[in-house]
Amino acid sequence: MTSSSPLPSDLIDALRQAFGSRFSQGESVRLQHGRDESKHDPMLPDGVVFAESTEEVALVMGLCRQYQIPVIPYGVGSSVEGHILALRGGICIDLSGMNRIVAVHGEDLDATVQAGVTRKQLNDELKGTGLFFPIDPGADATLGGMAATRASGTNAVRYGTMRENVLALTVVTADGRIIKTGTRARKSSAGYDLTRLFVGSEGTLGIITELTVKLYPIPEAISAAVCAFPSVDAAVDTVIQTIQMGVPVARVELLDALTLQAINRYSKTTLPEAPTLFFEFHGSESSVQEQAELTQEIAQGNGGQDFQWSPRPEDRSRLWQARHDAYFACLQLKPGSRCFPTDVCVPISRLAECIHATNADIAQVSLPIALFGHVGDGNFHLVVLVDTANPKEMAEAEWINQRVVERALEAEGTCTGEHGVGLGKQKFLVREHGEGAVAVMRALKLALDPDDLLNPGKILPPA
Repeated sequence: MTSSSPLPSDLIDALRQAFGSRFSQGESVRLQHGRDESKHDPMLPDGVVFAESTEEVALVMGLCRQYQIPVIPYGVGSSVEGHILALRGGICIDLSGMNRIVAVHGEDLDATVQAGVTRKQLNDELKGTGLFFPIDPGADATLGGMAATRASGTNAVRYGTMRENVLALTVVTADGRIIKTGTRARKSSAGYDLTRLFVGSEGTLGIITELTVKLYPIPEAISAAVCAFPSVDAAVDTVIQTIQMGVPVARVELLDALTLQAINRYSKTTLPEAPTLFFEFHGSESSVQEQAELTQEIAQGNGGQDFQWSPRPEDRSRLWQARHDAYFACLQLKPGSRCFPTDVCVPISRLAECIHATNADIAQVSLPIALFGHVGDGNFHLVVLVDTANPKEMAEAEWINQRVVERALEAEGTCTGEHGVGLGKQKFLVREHGEGAVAVMRALKLALDPDDLLNPGKILPPA
């Protein structure tokens, strides 16, 4: 966990002069910025700069390029695939202080924010406007980090991911330039789509410092529903049939029996400890009722028990708080363990077979493994709880991760639906995209970051 590449004294002096106490080499600060929620051991940067503007980020990038020092962008550290670990030391730029909401254009349904604004902060600012920002990965992540990892979450089945909801970006490039991509217009045919290039690039091509995102009207009516099932297969069949019937659900989440057991203990809820679906419906009062009734009929046809739905805000909040507690609740199933998370996404028609086969694999290992996810768009997660110092447990975790990813790829899906590649999914990139496509990615990286200073060692597997 020690510093791996000491900084030149001239660079230290320049950073201290420019940032004063907002530049730190303290061990505790470096440790905070050198670990995330992943299974990976901490890897500390050599120093941390707390930036407050795009110009300051450009200044740091220019200095680091001059001294050939790596730079790692940091939001709130909620990533789960080792995105923020400082493999080669260097400078971590903490963007959480860049938390100004620049403008809200209610008539155009968009907002421009600095990268450190969190999703909850934006939605708090929007209270009273009749608008909201729907992308909800669970953690109160920064919007810059969400764009960098192409995050999605519980609402993706209705509103899409960050890929569909970012209109424009301000980015600091590897040579310290400040560029703008996209506009506030809803479509454009002008030039290369640089916005989509940087969204999902995980800080390896540029540092996102500002972004313009889409907003949506708050629906006239919202209803939440919960339903337990005799098996995971029955719950998944309900999801597939609901989607194929064209029911425009806003959220549909699957939680297995172990996840419900963990949630009940952690959140003091009394939900049935059986495979369960959480739904949310948006629209007019009549359409919400129609959606709920049709979904109830489908659920009952698959053995769904005690389908309950409610339009009351307090009931919805309680339900979705329980869902958002799932990750931390599952950690309590094995105190002192670390999470070895994995997520995949498959075409909806292949979801049932993938989850069924995954549950068969889970039955073969000794580790507690919870399964839940945003199954409305074919995305599910495993929370594998391991003692990272136990080789047997790590081998079992690696085995099941390999199995679930290979199965997803065979089903024409992806090795990661929303967590991103980081360190943890690098080895699957060629298998998913092919040598030719990965070669193009390497060419893009070389063109935009020829000195490999931006978040080095992430996404692209070693050549």
